[in-house]
Amino acid sequence: MSIPRLLVVDDDPEMRSMMTQFLQQNGFIALPASSESEIRAHLKSGRIDLILLDVMLGDENGVDICARLRAEQDVPIILVSALSADHQRMAGYEVGADDYIAKPFNPQLMLARVRAVMQRARRTPSLAYRRRTRSFRFDGWLYDGKRDEVHSPDGYLVSLSQRETAMLKVFLANPHIPLTRDEIAAALDVTGANDKSEGQGRAIDMLVGRLRSKIEANPKDPQMLKTERGVGYIFAAEVSVDETA
Repeated sequence: MSIPRLLVVDDDPEMRSMMTQFLQQNGFIALPASSESEIRAHLKSGRIDLILLDVMLGDENGVDICARLRAEQDVPIILVSALSADHQRMAGYEVGADDYIAKPFNPQLMLARVRAVMQRARRTPSLAYRRRTRSFRFDGWLYDGKRDEVHSPDGYLVSLSQRETAMLKVFLANPHIPLTRDEIAAALDVTGANDKSEGQGRAIDMLVGRLRSKIEANPKDPQMLKTERGVGYIFAAEVSVDETA
């Protein structure tokens, strides 16, 4: 089995070196880059399995680079940035980024996110394709994006609020990836998502609880929407694209 080759793109030499060394110490081949031209040179010269791409690259913009790369190929891309407002994260997701990590971050969390995205990339079609497809199946359930409806395995229409539906779509777009409460709030476009308050965290917990009560057979022992200790939540069900819905 080949060793995964990652590209670490950051114009800060210290940050680039730290990330590269940490990934190398954890079993990856990590290659440094600081610009779009260097990214393309690496892509031409050999296999790249994932790109960690900083959003602010001097005069270049990582979101724009991500959009151009995504139009050409399916290499997984994780955006890394100190810009963590909800609209900034959504801008990254909208151009096809597979994940978004806010600086400063715990290196172990970065490692977990890298492994999760790579595992998902091997298991399913590219996330860019999945985002263009609006309907998904998970554990016998169907989310019909055309009608914005959720159907149970028995075929019943399950009534979800707008916020519950929005949260479900966040998890369907990010299966098997641990998401913090702050990241969920940002993806939901919650006002004040940058405010990492206990109140915001409780609001996300309550919303998760309501969603569990509607899609889990036993909400007290959830099998799909699980708590990830020390992080937040993870959607543990297999998610597949439904072309017919």
